[in-house]
Formats: sequence, C-alpha cells, structure tokens
Amino acid sequence: MTISVGDRLPTTTLVKATADGPDQVDTDSFFKGRKVALFAVPGAFTPTCSAKHLPGFVEKEAELKAKGVDEIACVSVNDAFVMGAWGKSAGAGDITMLADGNGDFAKAIGLTMDGSGFGMGIRSQRYSMLVNDGVVEQLNVEAPGEFKVSSAEHLLSEI
Repeated sequence: MTISVGDRLPTTTLVKATADGPDQVDTDSFFKGRKVALFAVPGAFTPTCSAKHLPGFVEKEAELKAKGVDEIACVSVNDAFVMGAWGKSAGAGDITMLADGNGDFAKAIGLTMDGSGFGMGIRSQRYSMLVNDGVVEQLNVEAPGEFKVSSAEHLLSEI
C-alpha cells in the first residue's frame, strides 16, 4: 500500500554519514515534533538527481525554512558513504542525506521502482513530501521518467 496524505510514516531505520561513521536514524525520532521537507531520488550521482533535484532543494532551503520547515532531508536507496559524498560534492551541507541502503523505507511507504533495466535494482521512486510530526501533509510522486512535482519549487508552492 502506498502512503497517502494524512498517514503516519512507518517506523524504519535510515542511516546518515557522520564524521564518526555511519549513524542510524530511527524515523520516529527523526520526524517527531518538527516539520521536514523530505525528497527521494532513485540514485545519488545520477543525472536528474544531481543536475536538478538536489540542487533545487539546496537553492530553495532558505525559502522552505522561512515557511516553517525545520529540516530538509534527501533519501535514496544508496549507502551512507555514497549519500555523504554526494551531499559534499553538491554543496548540500545543510541538507540531511539519508541512506535507505536496503530500500526498507521505500518499501514500507510503497514507493519503490524497479531500476533493473538500468542495472540499479529496486530503488525509490522520485517524490517529495512535507512531513509534520511524522504525518504526511503533502505528497508529490513523479510519473516514471519525469521531474515536475517532486521539485523544491513545487513543494514550496504547496506550503
């Protein structure tokens, strides 16, 4: 079942890279008591993700925070080291880069895609969502091969 507006995010564990190594992030704790702009990409360092999706959230960070967003986070079915390196290379220092290495979060919210034809295996669909205290307030899932509704600009227009 795909997550919908009004649903609470399921309890899963994501991982972020820190100076001390990988750090496990419990979704219940991460989203509790705050408003998070969460966006997902099929893969770190992939063309659309690197040229448009992540840079858009870096560029619109101040505007999102001015509208009450406490944190911006990017999630992908990659490992924490890759997500950390991608964030650094993209100058995304204030965006929390979350690894969903086994795709458990993507599966739990029903937003996986099969990238096997591209040698990527099961990945996350491209989407953005606004999560308030663990509950989905906005959800924008892209059609396959598109980049329109998951952009920072689109999410910003809905807040």
